[in-house]
Amino acid sequence: MLLTIDVGNTHTVLGLFDGDDIVEHWRISTDARRTADELAVLFQGLMGMHPLLGDELGDGIDGIAICATVPSVLHELREVTRRYYGDVPAMLVEPGVKTGVPILTDHPKEVGADRIINTVAAVDLYGGPAIVVDFGTATTFDAVSARGEYVGGVIAPGIEISVEALGVRGAQLRKIEVARPRSVIGKNTVEAMQSGIIYGFAGQVDGVVHRMARELADDPEDVTVIATGGLAPMVLGESSVIDEHEPWLTLIGLRLVYERNVSRM
Repeated sequence: MLLTIDVGNTHTVLGLFDGDDIVEHWRISTDARRTADELAVLFQGLMGMHPLLGDELGDGIDGIAICATVPSVLHELREVTRRYYGDVPAMLVEPGVKTGVPILTDHPKEVGADRIINTVAAVDLYGGPAIVVDFGTATTFDAVSARGEYVGGVIAPGIEISVEALGVRGAQLRKIEVARPRSVIGKNTVEAMQSGIIYGFAGQVDGVVHRMARELADDPEDVTVIATGGLAPMVLGESSVIDEHEPWLTLIGLRLVYERNVSRM
């Protein structure tokens, strides 16, 4: 089986693939202070409970694919693969890895690896043109051409960042649970903040996607809008532009890129 690891700024998501199917997944906090040994113990604790894997670290794992936006964590994961999965082919998404996605931006090296991996999966699953909206630490909007090229995107503060900022900068406000309120018009401070977050972000998504789609295709209706990321479900029911929800988009992209590179390793 293939172990895929997507390291984001806030969370790290692990997915276990049996062929094309994801059979298990885990979400943990991203901590740049964790050492390779600590990560190995954490992985063993999670995967040791799965019936398809053996008791020893690495049993049942035939390959590993890693994408990380946190350089220090990527460094430690490289050590994990070397020390604890030495006999297992491991692919880390970095310069030289074949993705099959042309990057048509001013500075291609500045584009996050996760955004390119999302593009790979979006093209494979839905084709182009497409827009991927990833609800993570930041909310990112990535434009994919009809030819499967990454042509650019938009980066906005994420939902959790906005909630934290309100709690820190608002004298009479506090950090709240991100949840759908009873109504758009809040009857108390918490509901008013929840409404502003949920419906405000839904409006942001609709507005940004409409503008991007007009630039991306002659007919904006031809653009498929795909939502992913841990907080996507909070906005799905309120946005009018999202066509598809694929929570494992990055993990699927990692599987595809691994398959394109494993024969070269």
